[in-house]
Amino acid sequence: MTVDKLQEILGLTYLCGEESAPQKQIDGCYCGDLLSWVMSRAEAGNIWLTVMGNINSIGVAVLADISCIILTENAALDDDARKRAEENEVVIFTTDKNAYTMAAEISKII
Repeated sequence: MTVDKLQEILGLTYLCGEESAPQKQIDGCYCGDLLSWVMSRAEAGNIWLTVMGNINSIGVAVLADISCIILTENAALDDDARKRAEENEVVIFTTDKNAYTMAAEISKII
């Protein structure tokens, strides 16, 4: 499944990276907010569910080769993080749902 198809099915709102989404494949999902934990355990191609919308999370997404970030519970994406995400073609979505609900919905479609 591609990131743009995920967005279409779940009705997610793009915060950035819409132009690079069609190319990105999804190979699983990872939930977590402890950046060092995510960096060492998330797999390439995973969707990352988090509330961490700062510049450090973008670095982790790039290093771990995350397919996209979904900021749950309407977590904010700060301006520096948005700029870095755009520079690195990181796709970021937002949702009002919590990580558990999103993970359950994702598990039904991938």
